[in-house]
Amino acid sequence: MMATSEATVSRGSRFWRAIDERLGLNELAYKVPEHGNTLAYTLGGITFFGFIVLALTGIVLTQFYHPHPTEANASVRAIITDVPLGAFVRSVHFWAAQAVVVSVTLHAARVFITAAYKRPREVNWLVGVALLAVTIGFFFTGTVLKWDQESFEALEHNIEISTFLGAFGTFFSPSFAAGVPLLTRLYSVHVSVLPLLLVLLLLAHVFYIRHFGISPLPMKRNGGEPEKLRPFSTHLKKIVGYGLVLLAVVAALAVLFPAPLGPEPIEGIEVTKPPWPFLWLYTIENVWGIQWLLPASITPFLALVIIPFIDRGDERDPRRRKAIVVAFLVGIAILFALMIVAILSAPQAHVGG
Repeated sequence: MMATSEATVSRGSRFWRAIDERLGLNELAYKVPEHGNTLAYTLGGITFFGFIVLALTGIVLTQFYHPHPTEANASVRAIITDVPLGAFVRSVHFWAAQAVVVSVTLHAARVFITAAYKRPREVNWLVGVALLAVTIGFFFTGTVLKWDQESFEALEHNIEISTFLGAFGTFFSPSFAAGVPLLTRLYSVHVSVLPLLLVLLLLAHVFYIRHFGISPLPMKRNGGEPEKLRPFSTHLKKIVGYGLVLLAVVAALAVLFPAPLGPEPIEGIEVTKPPWPFLWLYTIENVWGIQWLLPASITPFLALVIIPFIDRGDERDPRRRKAIVVAFLVGIAILFALMIVAILSAPQAHVGG
């Protein structure tokens, strides 16, 4: 029995050695410090796992979705009622999108608090900011595709904002491509342009992590002993384990709280509020007007971009970087306060006002 088991292991080892010899997969592996296997330092991997779930469920949904204003809402409704497990797959896609927005935001917050954007990792921080922007782009376009009242009003807002951009807002103009509805073009962005950008940015992100390794702990360990290094396989197992937990939670939410879908949109009314990631913008729109949505949307990303060029010292300990950490926490608190105000406020009309 033992000889058979050893022979099986030997054959398995030879198999993987043969695969590695041809594909060089071992070059992707690297030693990971012990802290790199904690939940906080695997948030990026968890986000990647969430993107895989989104890609797989998205491929299924695209087989039945019709990206035309006259058919979109009905095709989504058909996915729910006529496609076997269609409602479940769509709900998993919906909740996975929420989870990815949360995990990528927490990942960015962890990187900020631990100052992992500092030399020599500034470029990887900028790549991460771009990934955050792409994630938000996925979320917005996905919201529009279901084509209910919430979707229609969200698109109306973007068309209105594009008028302030002049030539740079041409893509959102109905006259940009005669005969091709904006919804159809946004669908192409959702399933082709954004995935391409995501893959390119992820490749760059993984390359830089492989090159520089996991960022060090910002605070010195007690006793000053060097941290143990673990094989990459351990890190990968942690990510997969946390990813499976995420999938279980998403699946449970999909069963308990199916993804919402309103009726086909009605032009000329404005009765909905945006999804939760954009609620803080709703308060700004209520107070200062729709013309402030664009600068308000850009400002957080500009702040994230300039951080590595402002906080340039060698200090990584958040207790010794109080000013910038407090500024970051105040910014987060303001966003949450704006979201709460939006939740408590009554729907208001903005477009065409």
